[in-house]
Amino acid sequence: MHSITRINPQRRRLLTGAVAAASTGVLASVIPGITRAADYPQRPITFICPWPVGGTADQSMRALCQVAGTLLKQAIVVENRAGASGMIGTKTLAQATPDGYTIGQIPISVTRFSQLGMVQLNPRTDFTFLARTSGQTFGIAVLEQSRFTSLQDMVAYARANPGKVTYAHAGIGGATHVGMEEFAMAAGIQFNAIAYKGGSAALQDVMGGQVDMLADSSSWAPHVEAKKMRLLATWGAQRPPRFADAPTLKELGYPVVVEAPNGIGAPKGLDPAIEKTLRDAFRAAVESPQFKQVAERIDAPIMYLDGPDYKTYVSTVYDQETHLIERLKLKALLQQG
Repeated sequence: MHSITRINPQRRRLLTGAVAAASTGVLASVIPGITRAADYPQRPITFICPWPVGGTADQSMRALCQVAGTLLKQAIVVENRAGASGMIGTKTLAQATPDGYTIGQIPISVTRFSQLGMVQLNPRTDFTFLARTSGQTFGIAVLEQSRFTSLQDMVAYARANPGKVTYAHAGIGGATHVGMEEFAMAAGIQFNAIAYKGGSAALQDVMGGQVDMLADSSSWAPHVEAKKMRLLATWGAQRPPRFADAPTLKELGYPVVVEAPNGIGAPKGLDPAIEKTLRDAFRAAVESPQFKQVAERIDAPIMYLDGPDYKTYVSTVYDQETHLIERLKLKALLQQG
């Protein structure tokens, strides 16, 4: 009988990082060297992803961490801390020790949730911003057999039947919820919004016929390509290349653009030398062929900004959200549940 050598989970993660490093060893000769802080990193880095495993944001972050970890010569281990529309993981990141060994994704929706009192932090001051990486392709999708063959059909029906059209979204106050309510206001219609704890659960009920429409990032993409769902509209400034037949809300006369770009950061107080090392590593990761391939597959347009520019962007969005909260009466919506 052969003996079996068991590998503990920590060693398995390290070995996985080593295999990834070997498979992407060409990076060193393709991407310019990064500025390295003295004695950093000396051990694996934890990356907090505030979303469930398998979603578009999770896939995007894992691809970036694999490349950045190769460049830093240390594993970057993704830890999913999902819940509260991304705010559980975001708060955990803000409260971590600023030693460079805990970093993570910062959802841009923190600019809204902090003002709504759903998370107790100030996104303008409580993080060290490292990079804005890529956006998301949001859209409104229905089952192929739906009565709505176009967005115009749906709007006409919703106007004649206020509050009867249902849509599934990934959480109250999140990008998909706020985007749909902004669209409804622009179109002069009223929806019945159904909140879920994530996009996958929302997709499941739309596919099962319990809800009329899905408002989400590209979880609908494979089902649209398989002709099981129909994409009524996307929410970006331009049509995504893979779904060029679907109009944007803006094209159809509704001044709504939602992209909710992903960003990466660390707790405030990070040593400037470590900050520069991480900024260089993630800049190179965003520019890598490996990440661009994943971004294309999940319809995530590259929207890179370096840390200081990303911080300015977050501050601008914070001010925009102040006005959006007032215009959509979001506090009242939250109280209604």
